[in-house]
Amino acid sequence: MEKTNAMRILERTGESYTVHTYEGGALSGTEVAKVLGQDPARAFKTLVTVGSPRKYYVFVIPVGAELDLKKAAKAAGEKSIEMLPQKELFPLTGYVHGGCSPLGMKKLFPTFFHETAKDGPVMMSGGKVGVQIETTFEAIKRAIPAKLADLIRA
Repeated sequence: MEKTNAMRILERTGESYTVHTYEGGALSGTEVAKVLGQDPARAFKTLVTVGSPRKYYVFVIPVGAELDLKKAAKAAGEKSIEMLPQKELFPLTGYVHGGCSPLGMKKLFPTFFHETAKDGPVMMSGGKVGVQIETTFEAIKRAIPAKLADLIRA
């Protein structure tokens, strides 16, 4: 299998990870977890947002959850943030919808994981549709500056 930027970043910092692959294109995060036989609470999706003036933030939350934009803005120190329009995702990050990883974007943006990421393994996009990587929040934190916060709607 061809390595992705996300995998290269983890390897460069000496972090271990497990690769999981699936067929079928871009599925919902919950469907991906089911296909891979993984706990959806441990599967995370990557969301890119924009604050003002044109500051970008990355939020990584459980696939079955919804990002609370007020909590996300508070974590980022912004008055408000909004979701990045999908058409802007690839030009900004180098990733397509369904294959966006917090690791290996064109630029490093402030990145926040939902606080449950600290509780066990984290499965997230490996940077390509059909590829997931499993590692720990601690490994991710050693690879990129990532913070924990309460980010989801109750």
